[in-house]
Amino acid sequence: MRDFPSCFGENGVQVADSSLSNTSKNAQNLVTCVYQCRIRGRSCLITVTWSKNLMGQGLSVGIDDSANQCLCKVDIKPWLFSKRKGSKSLEAYSCKIDIYWDLSSAKFGSGPEPLEGFYVGVVANKQMVLLLGDMKKEAYKKTGATPVPSTAVFVAKKEHVFGKRVCGTKAQFCDNGQIHDLIIECDTIGVNDPCLIIRLDGKALMQVKRLRWKFRGNHTILVDGMAVEVYWDVHNWLFGATLGNAVFMFKTLLAAEEKLWVSQPIPNPSTLQWSFSQRFQDSKSQNLGFSLILYAWKNE
Repeated sequence: MRDFPSCFGENGVQVADSSLSNTSKNAQNLVTCVYQCRIRGRSCLITVTWSKNLMGQGLSVGIDDSANQCLCKVDIKPWLFSKRKGSKSLEAYSCKIDIYWDLSSAKFGSGPEPLEGFYVGVVANKQMVLLLGDMKKEAYKKTGATPVPSTAVFVAKKEHVFGKRVCGTKAQFCDNGQIHDLIIECDTIGVNDPCLIIRLDGKALMQVKRLRWKFRGNHTILVDGMAVEVYWDVHNWLFGATLGNAVFMFKTLLAAEEKLWVSQPIPNPSTLQWSFSQRFQDSKSQNLGFSLILYAWKNE
C-alpha cells in the first residue's frame, strides 16, 4: 500500500528491505514532506522529497488531489540539481502551475534537506501556493507572485535516520510549531535486556524496558501541550538476520480524535507495517493532525 501520495509510485518512499547492504541503505537517505494546500479553491496535497545518494542530491515535487490521485509531478535529478536554480511549468485543475527553485546558496547538513539559503515555490494563477526556505523576498521577486499569506499546512513528514546506538533528527509536531531535538536511544549489541528511550530536547519522555518482549507497541507522550501517540517496531533490530531498520511513528492527537486513536488496538505483528501506512493515510484523508515517520537504521 502506498503511504504517500500516488505521484511517487511503488518505488518512491517505502519501508526498506532488511537485507539491504550499507551502500543500499545510504541510497535511502531521503526526506519527504507533505503539505495540504489549495489551488483554485480546491484542496490538494503537495509532496516535496529531498534525496541524496552516490550520484548527488535530488528534489521531487508532486501534486495530488484530495483522493491521492496524481495531478502532476516534476523530478529534479542530480545532474539537473547541480544547476542549483530553475523552474518548470505543469498543469493541474485546468490552470498553469509553475515550480521555482533556487539552491545556489543553500547550506546542507548531513541529510538531504537544505538548512538555509534556498527557496522552493509553487505558483498558480500568480498566487504562491507553497513557499519553502528562508529566501522569501528573492522567491517573490523571481516568481512575480502576489505576496499574500499562505494557507499551506504541513501535515506529514517521513525520513530515514542513521546511528549506532543513537539516532536523532529535528522534529516539529504541528504546522509552524516549535522545532525539537528528537533522539532515539537503543543499544542492541551485546546487551541481554535492551531498552528503548525516546528523548525530546534532552529529556526522556518514554522508556521501554524488556524490549525483546515489547518490540512492537504504542505509548502516548505530551509535547507542547499536545498528546502525541508514539508507535514503534524494532523487530528487525533485535531478531533480523541482518541489521535492518526499525520504524517509529509520531502522531499528534487532536482532542476530538484522541479517543479514536487510543482505543485502536495494536494489530497482529505480521500486519504492523501495513498499519503504519494505513494510519498515515487515515490521518491525511481525515485531517487527524500531523504524522512523522522515521525509518531508523543501525550503522554497522
